[in-house]
Amino acid sequence: MNLLALIEHVQALLDRSQVHTGHGTINTHDEAHWLVFWRLGLPLDSDALALSTGDPEYQTLSEEQIQTVLELTDERIQSRKPLAYLTRQAWLQGVPFYIDERAIVPRSLIAEVLCSGSIEFVLGFEPDRVLDLCTGNGSLAVLCALYWPNAWVEGLDISAPALEVAKINVHKHDLSERIELIQSDGLHAAKDLYDLIVCNPPYVPLQSMKDLPLEYQREPGLALASGTDGMDFIRHVLPQMHHHLTPRGHLVLEVGHELPTLAKLYPQLPWMTLDTQLADDQVLTLSAQALKDYFETP
Repeated sequence: MNLLALIEHVQALLDRSQVHTGHGTINTHDEAHWLVFWRLGLPLDSDALALSTGDPEYQTLSEEQIQTVLELTDERIQSRKPLAYLTRQAWLQGVPFYIDERAIVPRSLIAEVLCSGSIEFVLGFEPDRVLDLCTGNGSLAVLCALYWPNAWVEGLDISAPALEVAKINVHKHDLSERIELIQSDGLHAAKDLYDLIVCNPPYVPLQSMKDLPLEYQREPGLALASGTDGMDFIRHVLPQMHHHLTPRGHLVLEVGHELPTLAKLYPQLPWMTLDTQLADDQVLTLSAQALKDYFETP
């Protein structure tokens, strides 16, 4: 069996077992590629076809190589853990992060609108102070610090275990001098006014939590669930946001599939959506002035 045949075999096993992707891959072909290459110690951007046809080591794999891949495949299928938890690796916009079960796997759509320049276009300037609310594994805080090398970034999260993972990632990218991680229930421990607040909060409704694939149920529920309608956390923090933004500041908020619920909760709230490859209605932005006008107008 060559490398390409092994990837195809792993994909068939994943398909047969009906595993659910979405934690770094969007289909079982990509997941099989990642699993095989990681297990064999190959760079993930390697060309499987070229290796299978041009490299003697991968034209005919050893029984040991095949077995170690199949063992990891079986663990993925039996545990239903996201592959990122098994490899302790994840990527967001091409940037590598450490991850384990203490935090959800990084996948926020805010990363895309950040790295595409959409957020800076909305702001009209480079922010000096950025808050990543619900920082979890710290990936958005890290990306903000990398994208704006002169910005000070704070990452807030209620979960001490998640902040331990975030600390690993801050150190991994040598950003300890520009990112501060703080345990906080919502905005309680926010220290200052910010030019930008990014927030990928828990927003999954109770019934939806029960219906999630097993892979999502392996993640910390605290980072996903937010009451009966999914709006408990947003309901708690959104009316406070303008108090933590500079006059020219903006909030960038991810709401997943819950925009209709948000719209019912806050009719006439003048958000603007930021398009992503996945959807055009899951990431919103609001100016500090718009938030102030909405929540302080009698």
